[in-house]
Amino acid sequence: MSREALGSEYKTCKAREVVMNYYDIKNELTKNGEIVTHILERWARQEKNRTFVYYGEEDRKYSFREFDQITNSIGNALLSLGINKGDRICVFLKNPLITSMVMFGIWKAGAVFCPINFNYKGQLLAYQINDTDPRATFVEKELMPLLNDIKDLIKPIPVIVYTPKEGDHDYKPVLEGITLDTYFEEHFFVEMTKGDTSHVDVDLQYMDNASIIYTSGTTGSPKGVVQTYRWLNNYVFNWRRIFNQEDVIYNDLPMYHVAGAFFNLVRAAWVGCECAMWDKFSVKDFWSRIAKSNSTSAVLLDVMVPWLINPPESAADYKNTLNKVYMAPMPQYHHDVAKRFGFDFVITGFGQTETGSGSICIIDELDGEQGTPPELYKGMSKEEIIAIARKFDIHVVDAKKDETKGILGKPSLLFEANILDDFDEECPPGQAGELVFRPKFPSLFVKEYFKKPEATLRAFRNLWFHTGDACFKNEDGVYFFVDRMGSVIRVKGEFVSSYQVEDIINGHPKVNICGVFPIPAEVGNEQDIVTFIVPNPGEQLGEEEMREWIKEAMPKFMWPKYIRFVEQLPETPTNKIEKYKMREQIKKELGIE
Repeated sequence: MSREALGSEYKTCKAREVVMNYYDIKNELTKNGEIVTHILERWARQEKNRTFVYYGEEDRKYSFREFDQITNSIGNALLSLGINKGDRICVFLKNPLITSMVMFGIWKAGAVFCPINFNYKGQLLAYQINDTDPRATFVEKELMPLLNDIKDLIKPIPVIVYTPKEGDHDYKPVLEGITLDTYFEEHFFVEMTKGDTSHVDVDLQYMDNASIIYTSGTTGSPKGVVQTYRWLNNYVFNWRRIFNQEDVIYNDLPMYHVAGAFFNLVRAAWVGCECAMWDKFSVKDFWSRIAKSNSTSAVLLDVMVPWLINPPESAADYKNTLNKVYMAPMPQYHHDVAKRFGFDFVITGFGQTETGSGSICIIDELDGEQGTPPELYKGMSKEEIIAIARKFDIHVVDAKKDETKGILGKPSLLFEANILDDFDEECPPGQAGELVFRPKFPSLFVKEYFKKPEATLRAFRNLWFHTGDACFKNEDGVYFFVDRMGSVIRVKGEFVSSYQVEDIINGHPKVNICGVFPIPAEVGNEQDIVTFIVPNPGEQLGEEEMREWIKEAMPKFMWPKYIRFVEQLPETPTNKIEKYKMREQIKKELGIE
C-alpha cells in the first residue's frame, strides 16, 4: 500500500462512524467461545504440534497438545483433592512456566486462580492469604520458609509444593534441606502432572469467576479484583485482532500480574500463537532472547524503555523481529525509540485490573521509514492491521503528524466511556476529569472487590465504574491520559501533571528514572513540586546542572522547587512507585506537618 493510500486509511479511521451494531459486537465477542480453556483445547485438537509455550530459561518447547494434557492432569488432580467449582486457590510461585500450567489447571477444575506476588512475606503475605481464604495453595520450595513463618497467622491449608529437580535452571542444592511445617497438609506438584490427562469434566460459563487479582495500591490494604471468564475475553478482545499464528509474543513479566498472565499468555492462547517466556526482564539478554525466539511483540513497562536505550546506538539496532511493541506509560520519545529499533507499530491504550482493556491506540511509527526488515517480519501486514483497526474502531495515528502525548485512543466497542467531574457531570472536550466506563454486556468488568461491598459500590456509583484516572477527550472522542486522580498539581493557577514533569525529566541523558509529586506550598492553598531523581549508573548529576536543563525543557510553573537525588525510588511489591513515601521523607526534612 502506498503512503498516499495509507494516508487515506488514517483519514478514514479518524472520520468514520462505528458500523457495528450491538448484535455485531456481541457476535464478535462470543462467536469463537468465551472460555479460555476451551480455546486451548480447540487449538490442541487442531494444531497438536504447534508450539504454544517456549520456555527460554531451559530452551524447552511445549506444544498446544502437550500443554493441554499437562493442565488436564493438574485439573483432574485438583478434583481428586476435593476442589470444587468456585473454590479459590492461591498461587505463590516464581517460575512462570509452572505458574502458567497451574493457572490453566485451576481453571480446568473450575476453581479460581488467585496469584500472590512472590516478593510478599510476613504480614503482607498473611493478609492476602487470609483475605482470599483459599481451599489450597501452590508454593515453590524456595518460598516455603515464608509460608512457615506465618503459620500462626493463617489457617492450616493444603499446600502443593513445586520442587525444581536437579538439572532445572532454578534448582538449588540448598533447597534440599527445606521442609514444610507439619502445620500444613503437604502435596507434591510433580505428582499432579503424571495423572489423568483426559478432558476435565467441569461446566464453565462466561459469568463464572476465573481469577482474583489484588491491586497493590500505595495506601490502604490491597483489594481483590474478582474477574470472570468474560473479563479475560474482554481484556484480549481488541489486542488479539491484530495478531495471527505467525506471531510470537515475548513475556518476561511476572505471572501474578495481569500483563504477564493474561495480556501475554491468554492472548497467545486465544490467537493460537507462541508465547516465548523468561523468568524476568534482562537488559543484557533482551535482544538475544528476541533473536532466539523470533518474537514479534513485547510489552515494555516503565523503566524498561530507558534501560534499553542506554547502550550506545548501532546502525544495526533495527535488525530485529519486533514489529508491535506495547509501551506503558508511553514515553514522549517513543518515536525515537521506534525509529532506532525498527518498531513498525507502538501500541498503547487504557488497561486496568478492574475494567480490562478500556481503549486501544495503534501508533504507526515508521510510515515510509525503515522498520522491521522484510526478511524478519512476521504476523499481519501493515495493510491488514490498518483494515482491522477500521473495522473495530481502533484509533490509528501517524507518529509524525498526530498528537500522541498521553494518548489512550478510542474506547473499546465493548464499553461506553466518558469524562466526569467531581459531581459525575460530563466534562466538555479538553477538560480533565475522571475516566469512567460502563459495560455494554454482562460480566465484562470486575464483578466485585472481594469481600469489600462498600468499595465496590463506591467504584460503581451513578452507574459508571470510576477508574481513578484523570483524563480528557477531544472533539473526535479520542481519550488522553493526564494523571492518576490526586496527582494533578496546582501551581500558580496552573494545573500541572506529575506524569508530564516526569516524562520531561526522564528525557535528560543522565536520568534513569524520577518520581514527581506535590507537597503543600509555604503560602496559600497551592502546592510545590518535588522530584526524586535516580541518575544513570556511573553518571554524576548535580542539582545546578539539573536546574539549568529544566529551565530549557519546561515552563517556569512546572519547575520542581525541590530536587533530591537518590539511588532508587521506593516501590510496592508490584513495582509501582510509592510517592507517598517520598512525600513523607521530604516533608520531614523540611519540617512540614
